[in-house]
Amino acid sequence: MADTWSGRSSGRGEGFVLGLLLGGTGQARKSGTHGRNDDLTDISLYIEQAKQAEAGKIHTIFLADSLVASEKAPRPGLEPVTLLSALATRTSHIGLVASVSTSFTEPYNVARQILSLDHISGGRAGWNLVTSSAGERNFGKELPAHDDRYAIASEFAEVVRALWESWDPDAVSYDGEGRQIVAPDKVRRIDWRSEHYAVEGPLNLSRSPQDRPILAQAGSSPKGKELGARVADVIFTTGLTEIEPSIRVLRDYKTLAQAHGRSPERIKVLPGVAPVIGSTDEEARRHWEKMIETIDFEEGRQSLAGQFGGIDLEGVDLDAPIPLDKLPQTEAIQGRQSRFGVFRKLIESGQVRTVRDLIIYHSSGAGHWFPIGSVENVADQLQERYERGAADGFNILAFTLKYDLGLSAITDHLIPELQRRGVYHQDYAHNTLRGNLGLQEA
Repeated sequence: MADTWSGRSSGRGEGFVLGLLLGGTGQARKSGTHGRNDDLTDISLYIEQAKQAEAGKIHTIFLADSLVASEKAPRPGLEPVTLLSALATRTSHIGLVASVSTSFTEPYNVARQILSLDHISGGRAGWNLVTSSAGERNFGKELPAHDDRYAIASEFAEVVRALWESWDPDAVSYDGEGRQIVAPDKVRRIDWRSEHYAVEGPLNLSRSPQDRPILAQAGSSPKGKELGARVADVIFTTGLTEIEPSIRVLRDYKTLAQAHGRSPERIKVLPGVAPVIGSTDEEARRHWEKMIETIDFEEGRQSLAGQFGGIDLEGVDLDAPIPLDKLPQTEAIQGRQSRFGVFRKLIESGQVRTVRDLIIYHSSGAGHWFPIGSVENVADQLQERYERGAADGFNILAFTLKYDLGLSAITDHLIPELQRRGVYHQDYAHNTLRGNLGLQEA
C-alpha cells in the first residue's frame, strides 16, 4: 500500500459531485431585503428548491442544523429528518442528507430515523454526523471537550453501522400472495459494548435499499479528519480561497482513508462554495456589492460568534483591526475548531483585517470560498479545482439563493456549462444515492 494517495486516475468524467445546502439565507440581512418569502418553517420553500435542484441533476441536498437559538438574533428552523421525509415524497432521484448530533441523541434513534428516511425515499438518504459545539443547556448535560466529542462520535458511528447491518439484505421476502416473510436467522443482535455505549439490537427496521445509507461528516480538525477518513462516504470541508491548501486537504483525507485500509476513491471530498454568478464578471461583482449593502452588521456580529469559536468581538469597533494577540490558538478552541482555524489564518495573512471585513467574508460564504464571476469564469475555477485534485465536487451554500440569479444561476447556467464541457453528469444513472455518488459495492 502506498504511503500517500497518488491522485485521481482521470480528471474528467462522471465523478464530479454537486450538493446543495438547502434552506434560507442563513446570514445577517436587513429586514425587507430578501425579495421573497423567507419563512424557514414554510415547507413550500423547501419543496420548490428541492425540485429545482433535482431538475438541475444536483446529486444531493443537505440540511445543516442547530440545537440552540440565539437570544439576541433567534431564527426558526425545521428539524432535518422530519423535513427531508416530507421532501422524499416530492422528489424521486436527489439525495437527502440530514445533520444529526452524536452529542445529544442515541445511536439506536439515529440509526432508525435515517434508515426510515432511506426506506421512505427508496434509498436516497444520508446522515451527516456532527458532534455539536453548543446545546448542552437544552439537554441538561455537559458538552464534552472537542477531542472527547470525536471519540464518542467514532463509537456512535460504529454502532449505527452495525445496527444498519443487523438485517441481511435477503431477510425479508414475499410469497406468491404478497405476504411478507421475515427469516429470523437473518436478523441478528449486535450486542455492542464499548466505553460509551451498550446496545443489544437488532434494529427494528430491515436493510437499506442502498445496502446502507450514506454517512457524511464535516469536521476538518485533526480528530475530525481522522473520523471522516475512517467511517465517512462523503466529507464536507470548508471551501478554502486558495487552491493549493485545498489540494493538501483532499490529499490528507485520501491518504488517511488509505491508511485505514479503504480505497481513497470510496470517499468524496466536497468543499463548500458560495458562487456569485452574473452574465459577466462585472455583473457578478455588482451582485456581490448589492449583497454587502444588505448586511446587518450588528446581527452579523452575533451570527459570527458561533462560527468564530465562541469568541466575542462585541467590544471591538467594526473598523478596528482584530486583535490577533488576544485570540486563542486554534487547537485551544473547544467549539467549531476547524472553522475558527480558517478565520484565524485569514486574519494572520492580512486578507481580513477588521471586524467589518470578517462579517463581510462570513456573509459572503459563511467562511467558505466564494468565487465571483461570469458563468464561464466560475465554471473554469470549479473545473480546475476538480481536475487538479482539490475537490471531488462541491457543496453549494444556499445563502445566495434569494438574489437575482440565485439557484437558477446554478441549475440553468452553471451546470449546463459543466455538462457541455463533459465534466458533469447528464442525468441520474441510478435509483439510489450511493449509486449516483459512484459508491455502490462492486
